[in-house]
Amino acid sequence: MNPLMTVHNLETSYGPVMALRGVSMNVPEGSVVTVLGSNGAGKTTLMRTLSGALVPRKGSVRYRSKRVDGLEPDRLVREGIVHVPEGREIFPFMTVAENLRMGAFTRRDRSGLTAELELVHEYFPVLSERRDQEAGTLSGGEQQMLAIARGLMARPALMLLDEPSLGLSPVLVSEIFTIIRRLNQEQGLTIVLVEQNARAALDVADHGYVLEIGRIVMDGPAERLMDSEDIREFYLGKASTESQRGRRRWRRRKSWR
Repeated sequence: MNPLMTVHNLETSYGPVMALRGVSMNVPEGSVVTVLGSNGAGKTTLMRTLSGALVPRKGSVRYRSKRVDGLEPDRLVREGIVHVPEGREIFPFMTVAENLRMGAFTRRDRSGLTAELELVHEYFPVLSERRDQEAGTLSGGEQQMLAIARGLMARPALMLLDEPSLGLSPVLVSEIFTIIRRLNQEQGLTIVLVEQNARAALDVADHGYVLEIGRIVMDGPAERLMDSEDIREFYLGKASTESQRGRRRWRRRKSWR
């Protein structure tokens, strides 16, 4: 598959604090790429940098072979890159229908919005039922569905999806990830998925990257990562005290890749 987005040697900081340290990754068109890591690893910083909310100090981001690092977020949306942020960030006092219309604010082909709404309601039928309800009164799972659906209204080629399982029950997590898989397989949507639920993420992903303290320390096909002893020990189960010590040893290894 051809690369839709290529990230090379990306460095992003908050003042003097370096949050991303030489991050490089490829996102093939039509794939699901997941980024795994613990709290504070730099996952959300990576997503905010790719979406234009943060400007990198160093490195490059190419989308369809074109440099896009430094472009404003609204320009990136027009280019086909949509960010569904951690915490959903819906408009709580607007109705579901109004939130969806806001997702299409960059679109000029207003005649196509009806078809887009029909597609969104096909994947998220509950949003059709709740169209006149204030978004802030939805359940957590429904709000996450609305956040993804709002992003789809821009008709993106690439969706940056940050922690979609956050705060959801296992049943809702399963439902959300089923929809993510369907969007990729049925609509050809390319997805970069940041997620702490490593098992759910690797189950839908084609390729995965492991981010630790702002650096990529491991990457490979999702199946291979799922079978990795390190991944199983540190991300697919509850780490014991001994495992946490092992994680510190792993971080100090020089031959990470």
